Amino acid sequence: MTNSIRFRINDKVVQADAADADMALVDFLHERQDLTGTKFCCGIGVCRACTVATREGEGGVLEKTLSCSTPVSAVENMSVYTVESLGSEQALAPLQQAFLENFSFQCGYCAPGFLMAATAMLSHLKRAPVPASQLDAVIETWVGGNLCRCTGYVRYMEAIRKVALPYTRDGGVKS
Repeated sequence: MTNSIRFRINDKVVQADAADADMALVDFLHERQDLTGTKFCCGIGVCRACTVATREGEGGVLEKTLSCSTPVSAVENMSVYTVESLGSEQALAPLQQAFLENFSFQCGYCAPGFLMAATAMLSHLKRAPVPASQLDAVIETWVGGNLCRCTGYVRYMEAIRKVALPYTRDGGVKS
């Protein structure tokens, strides 16, 4: 094993010591990078609150990754995106704004996982749009396994649909 593991977090190059290779990515984000937006919940990847987006190479699409069960060594030479990568100090990202407008969450603990899974979904839709009639099924595939204990899932789905609709093949226009 090399002396360090190099990868990117939110477009910043980072290095992890070889001693951290087996550390869960969520722990590395919290303890070594002070990025606490990604939440640890069940610890076995069932709830998906810990979802981050990852990308291999510069031109790849984003994939959803469970940071509680992914060791740091698994993201070597990859890009990792956390909820802190969305929006800016001046403006929220469209998904974040849609979540607020649709009152999609109550306590907010699971919201970062929903946001990052939906961000990965949008990356795929931009590359390979689907008909608007299939959008609900696509959303279900990408975020249907994310668990929320506070609120219903309808508002999450509505917010994600609102942002994703322009990326469908027909832009949401019904024929």
